Amino acid sequence: MIPIDEIETEFGPINISKNPATGALIYQVGGRQQGAVDSNGTSLAYYIHAIFGLLTQAKGHNILMIGGAGCTLGTMLARAQRKVTIVDVNRESFVVARQHFGLSNSVICHVAEGELFLRGATDTYDAVVLDAFHGDHVPSHLKSAQFCGLVRERLAPGGAFFANILVLNDFDDCADRLAKNMKGVWPDVRVLDSVGIRNRNAIVMAGRVSQLREPDLLIRPEANAKVIKNELGRLQFRRWKASRFHFGG
Repeated sequence: MIPIDEIETEFGPINISKNPATGALIYQVGGRQQGAVDSNGTSLAYYIHAIFGLLTQAKGHNILMIGGAGCTLGTMLARAQRKVTIVDVNRESFVVARQHFGLSNSVICHVAEGELFLRGATDTYDAVVLDAFHGDHVPSHLKSAQFCGLVRERLAPGGAFFANILVLNDFDDCADRLAKNMKGVWPDVRVLDSVGIRNRNAIVMAGRVSQLREPDLLIRPEANAKVIKNELGRLQFRRWKASRFHFGG
């Protein structure tokens, strides 16, 4: 990897590097990769393409994203003529996204914690996307029933909520615990997952999601398109399982 930039932040250093073989730009925070794009700003992460495909099916025009990192999904949505608002606690993530990852100036950026932003917000959105990680985990308060209630207050009628969750293995029930909390707020809750794969991303969703299909690759990136398409092909809707453990977060 060729180092491109390093920015010190209160949440750890942001490192940007380039893969000389593919031209891909890699976004890392504290040594953990949180995004990768081709030279056109198209994400190289299958779960970003999965959420993009779901949002396209849901026909959401006004979209709120909680969690930015490299803001690759925001870049793709803006290019698809969606109105995008991104909330992130790390101010420098927006600077890096605009400088290195092609984030459009049309994207509205707020430096704020996601729950506090929702408590003070008055706008409504067709869709809300949660993709906010501290290390390898979404903070527990962003997966609580109370947070889900705040999201619903900000959703327009017929809107949908999508959350990206890291699943370690088939015994990891974090996606199901979030689904349980969503079920206390919405009647329709679904989990899109690739069962049997270790260290995978699952999308937990609620709202008007009953008619959504497994997403296809809609924007072909310059690199790893076949790999991403195969990873999308592994994703299937599955029943979420009620956890036998209390989930108070």
